[in-house]
Amino acid sequence: MQNKEVDILVVGAGIIGTAIGAELSRRGAKVCVIDKGQVGKGCSYGNAGWMTPCFSMPLPMPGMLLKSMKWLMDPKSPLYIKPSLSLDLANWLFKFMQAMNETQAKRAVDCLVVLSQKSLTEYEKLGQKYPEMRFEQKGLLMVSRTPAGVAAAVEELNYVKELGVPGKVLNPDDIAAMEPALKSPLLGGVYFSHEAMAEPFQVVQAFAKEIRLHGGEILENTELVDLEIADNKIEKVLTSQGEIKAKQVIMATGSWSKSLAKMLRLRVPILGGKGYAMIVPPLAKQPKYPMMLVEKKIAVTPRQNSLRIAGTLELVDQDFSITQKRVENIKQGAREFLDLPEELQVQELWAGLRPCTPDGVPLIGYHKNISNLVLAVGHQMLGLQSGAGTGLLVADLVEGKKPFVDLSVLDANRF
Repeated sequence: MQNKEVDILVVGAGIIGTAIGAELSRRGAKVCVIDKGQVGKGCSYGNAGWMTPCFSMPLPMPGMLLKSMKWLMDPKSPLYIKPSLSLDLANWLFKFMQAMNETQAKRAVDCLVVLSQKSLTEYEKLGQKYPEMRFEQKGLLMVSRTPAGVAAAVEELNYVKELGVPGKVLNPDDIAAMEPALKSPLLGGVYFSHEAMAEPFQVVQAFAKEIRLHGGEILENTELVDLEIADNKIEKVLTSQGEIKAKQVIMATGSWSKSLAKMLRLRVPILGGKGYAMIVPPLAKQPKYPMMLVEKKIAVTPRQNSLRIAGTLELVDQDFSITQKRVENIKQGAREFLDLPEELQVQELWAGLRPCTPDGVPLIGYHKNISNLVLAVGHQMLGLQSGAGTGLLVADLVEGKKPFVDLSVLDANRF
């Protein structure tokens, strides 16, 4: 690569970076997106593929304290924190506990629902242009086998229904009629009628096509090595393939954000939350709807010729290894609800790191210490769900337009 000059340099070619790059390219900016790997092959590759405004709850919701204390040290739990003598982890956990209050949670959910609904509208349009995304708006089921699970699903429905997310409570007969693939006994659940799903890797590829269609450039296998800063402004970015000068630099680097921020002497408290996903052959009783198995925190997504089963969250920072016990726990949890074969053939097994902030809300906006740096990081498990809306929001910020959400909730400088 020869040294180049652009209007916008986006660092990171996952769902967030490509959505931002696509929207700015459409608006006429000269955009370059770089990634140390391949487009969409990071955390964006193996998620459940859901566009679900109903799941706009930040991780540290009120009431999570007792649950989290039971879960955090249990390797079999839906949420697990790998023990570590780390000051960063201690500070993250302290802020995580501080965020468990009703006022903060309500502001966060209000903001994330709007961001997710805006994204859903954009994905519908993108899916019409790129049918290979397999965008389908067939709704989503939350199903439970316990009273506590049903109560949690209904509580979530009541929380988001006031914000314009439609849904209804289901009894066991309702669920059996809708989704015969589920095993009895079930106690109940919730159906959100407007939620959607798509193939996550193909969504990122669609955004990449949009970038190139509108004159933008994507450089894969191009790692950010260093940055030159003068007068609180990034003057030049040194990459493994050459130098890039840009008027604006946007960091969309997911779980790598903390280490990259240290190069800039910025505080970005993000931990990698490891999630797992497996692709298995279609079942004899193949599910028709995407489903959340409430007690197990397991996501089930029917695909064209297979099934995706995803779940768990391990706060492990930069550990990309696969813990087989966690994989087995997902299989066992799914087996309680679905007729999985005794010997389940796993066609593909994936583990990736979701970028988690302590309060469960992304950091989006200009950083106060560097005038031409925009952060768009920390989307936890909502990267795909809120990615298209983040692209619109960041493009508006770069153009100086009024944001469509309360930006103080997403304040890039709040930590």
